[in-house]
Amino acid sequence: MNKITREDKLLKVLILFLAGLVLYRASNEFHAIAWGTGKWWGEFSLTWGVLYYLFVVFSVLVFSLTIFFVWNKKLFVPIGECIITIRQRMGNFRWLLWLALLVAPVWFFQYTAWGVAFQKLYIRILIWIIIVCLLTILSSRQNQLAGWNEFLASLIVTASIFSIFASLNYVNNYPFSLGWSEGNRLWDYSILFGRDVYIYPADMDIPVFLDLGRRIIGGVPFIFSGVTIATARLWVALTLIFPYWLLGIVLFRAEFKNKVSWLLLVLWTFLFLKQGPIHAPLVIAATMVALAWRAPLWVAIPLLFGAGYLTESSRFTWVFAPGIWIIMLEFASAPFSKGKNDSTLWKRSIILGVLGLFGGLLLPTMIRRSAVSILSPQPVAPLSAEVIPTSEPLKTAATTVPEPTATVTAFSTPSAIATAEPAPSNNYFDFVVEQVSDQPFLWYRLLPNSTYGSGILLALLLAIVPLIVFLIYLSAKKIWPLSGLQKLALIIPLLAFLAVGLVASTKIGGGGDLHNMDMFLIGILFVGALAWQNGGREWITNGRNIHPIMKVVIVALIINSSSITSLFEMRSYTHAEDISWLSTLTDAPFKSTLEMLPTQSETESAIQTIQQEADKAKSQGEVLFIDQRQLLTFGYITEIPLVPEYEKKVLMNQALSSNADYFQPYYADLVAKRFSLIITEPLRTPIQDSSYQFGEENNAWVKWVANPTLCYYEPLETLKNVRVQLLVPKQGEVDCSAELP
Repeated sequence: MNKITREDKLLKVLILFLAGLVLYRASNEFHAIAWGTGKWWGEFSLTWGVLYYLFVVFSVLVFSLTIFFVWNKKLFVPIGECIITIRQRMGNFRWLLWLALLVAPVWFFQYTAWGVAFQKLYIRILIWIIIVCLLTILSSRQNQLAGWNEFLASLIVTASIFSIFASLNYVNNYPFSLGWSEGNRLWDYSILFGRDVYIYPADMDIPVFLDLGRRIIGGVPFIFSGVTIATARLWVALTLIFPYWLLGIVLFRAEFKNKVSWLLLVLWTFLFLKQGPIHAPLVIAATMVALAWRAPLWVAIPLLFGAGYLTESSRFTWVFAPGIWIIMLEFASAPFSKGKNDSTLWKRSIILGVLGLFGGLLLPTMIRRSAVSILSPQPVAPLSAEVIPTSEPLKTAATTVPEPTATVTAFSTPSAIATAEPAPSNNYFDFVVEQVSDQPFLWYRLLPNSTYGSGILLALLLAIVPLIVFLIYLSAKKIWPLSGLQKLALIIPLLAFLAVGLVASTKIGGGGDLHNMDMFLIGILFVGALAWQNGGREWITNGRNIHPIMKVVIVALIINSSSITSLFEMRSYTHAEDISWLSTLTDAPFKSTLEMLPTQSETESAIQTIQQEADKAKSQGEVLFIDQRQLLTFGYITEIPLVPEYEKKVLMNQALSSNADYFQPYYADLVAKRFSLIITEPLRTPIQDSSYQFGEENNAWVKWVANPTLCYYEPLETLKNVRVQLLVPKQGEVDCSAELP
């Protein structure tokens, strides 16, 4: 038995194993849904019992057909010819059917109550497989039943549709926060262009805990008056989609003549980077670098300046990225002749790399100094003395973060806790050391843990191994020839990005996803684009010449963690009226575990309660919104002056840094009963260890915020349905010395 035959049989066994696993697990999941619905047979109702046994018969039939198809395709030749004939007779109607099949799972999972009942992973994977097979057959041409390229296209398109609609999942007009900091992040976005909606002195700055780059991008809707919370959420969702598309459009612009191939590459770029996910400013900066690649110098230079400035104004760890990326792209795409580099491209790579670093390290400082000298000719304090938050280090201001108390917020996925930083000092490296050492590292989060089940290392391997195998194969087979220097020009920067990402991911407040691997993921994407344009295109589209094992690798490039996560996340949160029968089908121990949004009447009642209590309190003191500041932003709560201090994310960041100096004024204000009413999330005080999700972050919050606040203030009312607590000062003198850190 030769090697190819053995590997072909191994591939067949793998296919059968995966098919059997998916069908078996899907049957078990269907049983869990159907069981407990009645007493017709065991705990089956008549309807669900019949449906379950039909599903079992269907699963057995599908597995049997898969066995015959994999081991003896000749048996299916007559059936295949019949299907091809039917497809040809359908004409253009097959494309309408193709579109209907593409949309059907999205509608079922995300826009019907059944999506909640069938929020089981293997059932969804089975449906995805069936849809991909049908789309492949419908889109294949001539006498081919199912083409390789059509199969890959169907995988990419379906995975992209799932990811797009999963990103749009939280676009609604629900006035309260959909995650730990989601509402307050909308408040952050509003300040740059929409601060006039707040009752606050016009001549005073409102400090915002967010970098300028993200404030500009997220704040676009607030340029227009009367923006609604649904519109703002839609814009935020679109910033998780369009920047990725834009990067793919620019990076693979050489494919423009082949529109279908170009579109699929754009969608694959989106899927690959969504594994982070990666914040829009860095993706836009990467797009500017991609535009500069192979562009005339008069175009490339300003683009690199702009990319450097954008990264510096967004996160200090990004400042080196544009310069390094452009060197990777330019140098690795330089032609070689007789073992020597083209000197012109050598020089171009170095020049653009240096200019990219200049744009990130020096240009922003020069601009700030020029602005200061124009506005204030007298001597000024050095930039290092600034304390206004301007950008975020190491961690992301995610809209989905865990409750820092006992449980994870409804409607959220664990991610990282937001932080911000002061402007860099003149000594950049001292500033980096200061920021890196400011908060503790939790190295165990590199491995599987309660905060991030797979751990950073395993999740990263799952995300990048297929692409790395693909790149190594192309290089080893000389499909993509590279010199030793070119390989080093790609490997060394990637290792540097990897090191930075791993360190950042272990800082307290992080490690909940791969967003800190952002520079590394974009860097390896650039390497993938280089490989595609230097031999990868011809190899990957010719299915007959691809090794069977490499076909598995190519499929794994598409079916990544972003695809699976999005498939699982699609569901509706607006079917509170169906919660009773959904609780039965999902075996939910409590209705709250279904994470349905409150009904309209419950929401309106909560708003009315907050407004009434705020109106009463404002005559006795200030009303502080630690949380839920978006209620002021979008006019749900009116006529209440803004108190910008002590915002939730700022408190958390200072708690993670154990910054006692920051909290002294806060505690003094609590003692003085400065605030007649505080609006916050429900405060709890349990201490947790690392076996709990974000346990260390919870403990910091409890120590520095929850315990002191609940010592001086007490709950007036807790609105559990909307996760809001109203606190008022305790009467009389209170001794909280034992509760203060």
